[in-house]
Amino acid sequence: MPTIASDATWWRQAAVYQIYPRSFADSNGDGIGDLKGITAKIPYLVELGIDAVWLSPFYPSALADGGYDVDDYRNVDPRIGTLEDFDEMSAALHAAGIKIIVDIVPNHTSDRHEWFQEALASPKGSAARERYIFRDGKGENGELPPNSWGSIFGGGAWEQITEPDGAPGQWYFHFFAKEQPDLNWDNPEVHEDFLKTLRFWADRGVSGFRVDVAHMLKKNLDPAYDALRTLMFGEASVFHDGQHPLFDRDEVHEIFADWRKVFNEYNPPRTAVAEAWVPAHRRARYASPEGLGQAFNFDLLQADFDAAQFRKIIADNLAFAAESGTSSTWVFSNHDVIRHATRYALPGNAAKAGAQWLLDGGDPAALDIPRGLRRAKAATLLMLALPGSAYLYQGEELGLQEAGQIPSEQRQDPTFFRTQGEQIGRDGCRVPLPWEPDGTSFGFGPAGAHLPQPEWFAHYAASVEEKDPASTLAFYRRALALRHELQGAETLVWEQASDDSVLHFVRPGGWHVVANFGSAPVALPAGEVLLVSADVEDGKLLGEATAWIRA
Repeated sequence: MPTIASDATWWRQAAVYQIYPRSFADSNGDGIGDLKGITAKIPYLVELGIDAVWLSPFYPSALADGGYDVDDYRNVDPRIGTLEDFDEMSAALHAAGIKIIVDIVPNHTSDRHEWFQEALASPKGSAARERYIFRDGKGENGELPPNSWGSIFGGGAWEQITEPDGAPGQWYFHFFAKEQPDLNWDNPEVHEDFLKTLRFWADRGVSGFRVDVAHMLKKNLDPAYDALRTLMFGEASVFHDGQHPLFDRDEVHEIFADWRKVFNEYNPPRTAVAEAWVPAHRRARYASPEGLGQAFNFDLLQADFDAAQFRKIIADNLAFAAESGTSSTWVFSNHDVIRHATRYALPGNAAKAGAQWLLDGGDPAALDIPRGLRRAKAATLLMLALPGSAYLYQGEELGLQEAGQIPSEQRQDPTFFRTQGEQIGRDGCRVPLPWEPDGTSFGFGPAGAHLPQPEWFAHYAASVEEKDPASTLAFYRRALALRHELQGAETLVWEQASDDSVLHFVRPGGWHVVANFGSAPVALPAGEVLLVSADVEDGKLLGEATAWIRA
């Protein structure tokens, strides 16, 4: 595989492929994807042309939140494999020229974590409880929660425990599910343990870390905020930058400065990317060289298929990246959102329409599937031409649609259950991949799959698409191969487009990128057409398509 940059800066323009391990490939037939399954598919990853894989959590977990409820940060879930399996996978990926990024979940542990179990068995005020956020309840006997804050998964954000003597006890804070108690990052022991975890995985060959909800670690539970019922759902604007009680507090960067010291102990230095849902002007500190190195930019993921929106987002984020000395990141799909081929197959606002489609039953007949895929390929080809890192989500290279019709009794996402179905959850993008057009699990494994796969998955099977030079898989392979060949300096120059529905820019080396967001064909500049997401007719690019041209 071509080298895209010096080893120390490999991440700046890397193509990173996100693997949701439980849904990628199952080697032993228990219905759950595993590390050996990933190892077996390394030839597929090599052929795809990615530079790194990002592994979503594979740690021991009760799966209260898809593995983001971690029992042990320095081990592997027995259903997914062993540390020896991880080492085998790591060695095989490295031999293939593919680096590894792992998910780290520092905001909360599982309620099965040994620390939390120790806290439950220890008295109020103990050192064990100080690792978490415990508070006395309100009311005559402490029977009411400390305040009225809500969990993002629905319901309250506080859970009352039973004390060791059997009496009703204190309450602990959980922004996510009740099985995910938030850690107290004012406690030095929490800091030290995570530094140990970072070194543990870096020593096993991990090159980087994806930091889950990096903006939430530091909190201020001042009683003055207790009355703000909707604190976590849109009242951030009433707070000055860095002063919100739960989100994006300035002092969170003290944590990441310490992490950077650990990263720099290694040669080459390890890197990280922050999942930080913060305003764009606040993103730079997470991505700085003194901090994590990069931060996810979700702006394109939330945008409509619209030229003006795309241009502003691209320009703004390249400027922010330059200011912070990092490179931008680009992404359209991941394990938390509706697949972009489906979002683009709906009329109107892509993100809102997708959510409503799921709530209405997720009927594939309601989608304009050809248009959704056409737009998705056009957007992806544009994104892959941008300076910075491209993050791809497993299955998008197959053009995979969202599996919207999952029976209630087979759903797994806590969002669905805690909101009584008012929010449908994220199961539809986490359904195991189809590798073959038939069999009990479309080649995912020798038996069934842990989430139901729809019959139409057969049309998207990897083995089918590998034989078809016109498939979405062939398109992604060609795009990623060209991306390696043509990348240079992290700059672009905007060209005057023929109309407002067209974006045209040039990368170093005379590589022109033309994206037509409209419906009418547009003329292309002179040169060699390297790749198009749709047909070119009479020298013109059709609507909802992107072309790469070398002048």
